[in-house]
Amino acid sequence: MAIHVIVVEDDSRLRAGLMEIINSDPDCACVGAFGSGEEALEKAPPLKPQVAVMDINLPGMDGIECVRQLSERLPKLQIVMLTIYQDTNNLFRALAAGAHGYLVKPARARDLLAAIRDIHQGGAPMTSALARKVVDAFRKQTTPAPAVSSSAAADGAENGELAPREKEVLDLLAQGFSYKEIADRLNVAFATVHTYVLRIYKKLHVRSKNAAVARWLGYQRSE
Repeated sequence: MAIHVIVVEDDSRLRAGLMEIINSDPDCACVGAFGSGEEALEKAPPLKPQVAVMDINLPGMDGIECVRQLSERLPKLQIVMLTIYQDTNNLFRALAAGAHGYLVKPARARDLLAAIRDIHQGGAPMTSALARKVVDAFRKQTTPAPAVSSSAAADGAENGELAPREKEVLDLLAQGFSYKEIADRLNVAFATVHTYVLRIYKKLHVRSKNAAVARWLGYQRSE
């Protein structure tokens, strides 16, 4: 079954071009295209899209706010940002709002289609340059966690703070390691890593790896 995709882009020519690219792939189908965030919020939910290609610079409601509200209405929607902005502030704001991937315009057709497939399968598509910015920012803002007793670690698990091992797992996720690679590096079972990640998501109130990294870096969602 084709991946159901929506496009939110205010430039009508670019919007038409994105629709054409998506529909040119037999594995994808553009089920809706909208020129504003407000229109997307009104018309997208009944379409039950699986992936959204979202511009940041929209008239009225910006793309980041649209991401936040769409994520609340469609919790399973996977969102990839497509924008001219490459600064870390917009990057982290988008990820913290609920975006799962981030591509820079102009994106080649094959890169866009690859990102749609990747994000649909649970990946987090991002250009290598942007991924490096995430890693660099993470390394600058995190410091080695001091050794703590098992009781202190348990307290952290109870009060919502990340335990030392959870911080270690999040650090490795930010560096691009897979669950299996993290399990091998930490000498634990794959299922254990998955449990750590679920705890991290719960404590940081996020639902994706990128959002967890962004939230941990301190780019809290604005009210």
